[in-house]
Amino acid sequence: MTQITIEPARADRFADAEHALTGGGDGADCWCQWWMHAPKDFDAATPDERRALLREDLATPVASALIAYVDGAAAGWVKVSPRPDQPRLARTRNIQKSPEPMDDPDVWAITCFVVRTEHRSQGIASRLLDAAVEHARTHGARLVEGYPLDTDVKRFSSNDLYHGTLSSFLAAGFTETARPAPARPIVAKQLA
Repeated sequence: MTQITIEPARADRFADAEHALTGGGDGADCWCQWWMHAPKDFDAATPDERRALLREDLATPVASALIAYVDGAAAGWVKVSPRPDQPRLARTRNIQKSPEPMDDPDVWAITCFVVRTEHRSQGIASRLLDAAVEHARTHGARLVEGYPLDTDVKRFSSNDLYHGTLSSFLAAGFTETARPAPARPIVAKQLA
């Protein structure tokens, strides 16, 4: 029987983070830095520089991401941290439609999912979402927010699905709080 576990992404698990992020999609180019930097700074950084920035991120006392393991092998990734720690969110027009203050450190954001190609369609993204909510709750979040895609409104490429899908967030108990674009809702789950 397959065993799926979720663990904090820490510095001592950097090789696992690399493995999780490089199995499909843009993870090996982005290194989960998209939401961390202004567009000009992100664009100016090479993939190797972004990889080094990820290594620094994993050294923080509270993990800003989680890694899914399938039978001990890194299989997936989710980014979850206080919204102010992901500064590009505040500069993104659609996300600015959130009813929550952009600078509130008690609002956490789930912004990125990666599941290695060979582990897709096994419920790993849903397990990562549930674990991200619990991680935020454990570390004092009063609310966790997500920016998924509504695949009932529009078809998206698998690379675009790093945002997550609206149906997954709704199944995890999130509610829609805004819809800045037809297929781009904002969802939230109250934790405290």
